[in-house]
Amino acid sequence: MMGTPSGRTRQTILEWLKDPAVHFPAARHRDPAETGVTARAVAAKLGVPRRTARAHLEFLSRLGLLRTRRVRCRTFYRRDEIRIAEVARMFEKGW
Repeated sequence: MMGTPSGRTRQTILEWLKDPAVHFPAARHRDPAETGVTARAVAAKLGVPRRTARAHLEFLSRLGLLRTRRVRCRTFYRRDEIRIAEVARMFEKGW
């Protein structure tokens, strides 16, 4: 997954979400480390359409690497550190 251009993009997104406050500006009354970031914020940082960013974020969510939270009409994404650690352990053990 991570050897393809899409995989590298997703890996970059996961890296940014390790410390979202550094990579994404805080929205009004929202701390990106606490609530997560929107597809719009990721799209702006990647320089791609929101639809493209949302596709990457939804893929990572389906894998269980990101958690989502709906607030009104927006979806916020954050890393699921427990799941990421589980996946890393699987790869370390060689499946």
